Amino acid sequence: MLGLGQKFPEFKKLATVSLEKGQEFNEVTSEDHKKDGQWMVMFWYPKDFTFVCPTEIAEFNNSYDEFRDRDTALYGASTDSEFVHLAWRKDHNDLKGLKFPLIADTSKSLAEDLGILEEGEKIAYRVTFIVDPDGIVRWISANDLSVGRNVKEVIRVLDALQTDELCPCNWEKGQETLVV
Repeated sequence: MLGLGQKFPEFKKLATVSLEKGQEFNEVTSEDHKKDGQWMVMFWYPKDFTFVCPTEIAEFNNSYDEFRDRDTALYGASTDSEFVHLAWRKDHNDLKGLKFPLIADTSKSLAEDLGILEEGEKIAYRVTFIVDPDGIVRWISANDLSVGRNVKEVIRVLDALQTDELCPCNWEKGQETLVV
């Protein structure tokens, strides 16, 4: 798996961005967040039309404004196609109003570059990356395929990283950082 302090791989992928006819898909690149001076959170999930994944995607969507307030581009990603993403969004009530792109890595090239492909089915593990505006990986969290992640923890860690200071255990935004 790609490690902390490493450069996030370059990519150019199609993503499902809307349910509006003719505006469903758009290209997303590794440069998009950098050119805007933003952080990036990219969370990977195994498959569309499953059970744990929509709970996470819906919670990221519920927290979308918190990521935007932190100058952070938010992306969901899996190895499913943009057409499968679109069909799932149309089919699942919690996914119809998504405010962020679902990246389609059908070639599995980005998942391979990240080192997050499961051995058997070659689907992506449930992994979250926080990447700074320079494209450097600053945090990685990986869960077993059967366990959903905690979106509040992703936001807490993003807040801590954005302080660029020493943050003690269980630190939350608004609390004192450590002074050495």
